[in-house]
Amino acid sequence: MSEVPALRIDDPHPGVRLLTLNRPERRNALATPLLADIAQALATAAADDGVRVVVVTGGPTIFAAGADIAEIDRLDASDPVESPRFLAWRGIRDFPKPMIAAVEGWCLGAGLELAMASDIVIAGEGARFGQPETNLGIIPGGGGTVMLPRLVGRALATRMILTGEPIDAVRALAAGLIAETVADGAAGDAAMAMANRLAARAPLALAAAKAALRGADNGFVEERRRFVALLGTADKAEGIAAFREKRAPDWRGR
Repeated sequence: MSEVPALRIDDPHPGVRLLTLNRPERRNALATPLLADIAQALATAAADDGVRVVVVTGGPTIFAAGADIAEIDRLDASDPVESPRFLAWRGIRDFPKPMIAAVEGWCLGAGLELAMASDIVIAGEGARFGQPETNLGIIPGGGGTVMLPRLVGRALATRMILTGEPIDAVRALAAGLIAETVADGAAGDAAMAMANRLAARAPLALAAAKAALRGADNGFVEERRRFVALLGTADKAEGIAAFREKRAPDWRGR
């Protein structure tokens, strides 16, 4: 029996490529191999003149509930700053064409970072967004501390990251984190409709507009350095143990 791919790639309409996260048994956890697959798929789409827009989705019930906890557990402070995971995130953020995220259900941690790396986020009304990494004794490592304040403002971003508490789609829309809410289960269709609209527009103008809107930022490397430093702490080990054991962590500050 062939292995089911963690990332499905389809071309449902002319000019539109659809990337579907496909790890339902792991709540679409964004392990490094999956992130690398996404980055490679985007690089391929970037080089294909027939692809004008990319839609990324996790399916009808969940977008992505974060990184792979087992993978994080194995990492320590010897992990290089410019690791394969960091390079995959860089490749995703560098995608030059419009990218739309269709979000249903939980969009947490690395899942939210993937959504924020998109240009337009369309979400079902029941979607929930959060950066819960401090619950595990670490911080966002895929651009969350850089992108979230830019999108929702420093006050809300600080609250979300320090408390680890998610926000609902209503607040996410009001804060500017997402562009549109639709009925639950309709995010994929709404994102595809938007993608078809964009695919009919001038591709060079859209790429130039995206580049101008994004600008340049070096904060991703600094975030990564701080994330790596936390991988070797006792608090990180305790946070993951507490998560797995479904108990409150005993933070020691070391």
